[in-house]
Parts: sequence; C-alpha cells; structure tokens
Amino acid sequence: MASKAFLIALAIVATIVAPTRAKEIVVGGKDGWMLGMDYQAWADGIEFHVGDTLVFNYKPGAHNVIKVNGTEFKLCAAPLGAAPLTSGHDVITLAAPGRKWYICGVADHCHTGPMKFAITVQPGLGSPSPAPALTPPKPDAGAATGFGPSKTLSWLIAALAAFMMITA
Repeated sequence: MASKAFLIALAIVATIVAPTRAKEIVVGGKDGWMLGMDYQAWADGIEFHVGDTLVFNYKPGAHNVIKVNGTEFKLCAAPLGAAPLTSGHDVITLAAPGRKWYICGVADHCHTGPMKFAITVQPGLGSPSPAPALTPPKPDAGAATGFGPSKTLSWLIAALAAFMMITA
C-alpha cells in the first residue's frame, strides 16, 4: 500500500513541477508582421521565455526583420552591416534572457508603421532549479506570509513526506 501511495504522490509532484515546453509565438498573431499594427501593445500581453521562438510572417520583399539594440530601437536605425531577415517566414529562437528589440528596416516602416517592438525574455520555464526543501521554510523577519508557488510547493512536499512516513 505504501508503494502505491508513493507512486501516486510522485506522479502528483511530477505534474506540478514538470517543465512547460517552449512555445512558438507568431508575431502579430494571425495578422503577422505588417504596417498599421501596434506591436508593442501586442507584445505587452505575452510572456516570453528562453527557448520560445518568434515567427515573423509577411510577404517577402514587403518587410524584413532586424534585431537591434535599445538605442537603435529608439532611433529606428539598423546597425551598419546588419543582415536583415527577409524570407517572409523568419524564425528567431530566444536564446538568452534579457531585453530584445526588433524592427522592420524597409523604407520608413519602423517610424510610420510602427513596425517595431521590445520584449523582455525571462529564463526558460524548464530551467533547472534547486531541489525544494522537505520541510516548510521558516519565514524571515518581516517576510511576506502569503503562499506563493514556491511556498505552496514546499508545503506540498513536506506534507507528502509526512504522509509517506505515516503510511510506511
């Protein structure tokens, strides 16, 4: 009986802490990469993580995609010698956390489109993290007392360990 309870408990914990897979994010949704869309407003509602891919869909020759830095983004200026992506179905894998900036370098599309957006890429959801403690953490003086995801997981594991000791 104890081994069956252990397997059930293990399955529950694995489901809770299982890494979420990277996702494919089509820039602009069904409309794609085009003039007249507020890409910053579009991007503000999405969480971007390391491992996710951005897909830029557009008619080849009509637009392009250039990854720039913050200064170039503000100026809508591609760096000298930058090789824009031009396939019409450009895929960019978000490989590192931090701030990322993208613009269209065709004509004045960045200024007037405005075909540009900035995102903040978070660490990957499946990134390894330290093993949770088997006992509930003791709050620091002045620390919040609410139950966030890490506290809830720590309590769940502690309860699971106690249950397994009782049923063993």
